Amino acid sequence: MIYLTRRERFSSAHRMFRPGLSDEENMRIYGKCSNPLWHGHNYVLKVTVRGEPDTETGFFMNATRLKEIMTVKVVAKLDHKNMNLETDFMAGKVATTENLAMAIWNELAAPLTEEGATLHCVRVEETENNYVEYYG
Repeated sequence: MIYLTRRERFSSAHRMFRPGLSDEENMRIYGKCSNPLWHGHNYVLKVTVRGEPDTETGFFMNATRLKEIMTVKVVAKLDHKNMNLETDFMAGKVATTENLAMAIWNELAAPLTEEGATLHCVRVEETENNYVEYYG
């Protein structure tokens, strides 16, 4: 089994909040990340896929194709966007890094399977100190 990881970057704004709660309750739960005027991060996204290399091509997935799928399905929908308001796959979710990683997984799993790769891990680095890894 071979693992291939691709890194992409995007900048995105968000606010962690639950609509049914007051601003005060949201601030108590989410702290400064619940700023009603939003805030943003320069995210690093790492997607790892796995598979068995083809004997003729030497790889199980072309890394350029992985980049294309990540760009179309995820990065273009998040980069320089407000993920709460503009990103379809985050609609109705609290914009935590955990929920973002799971939503990205759901965006990528089927297209990668169609390419013959198995999604292994989605890693979302929100800051240099905080990241989430999701393994499905």
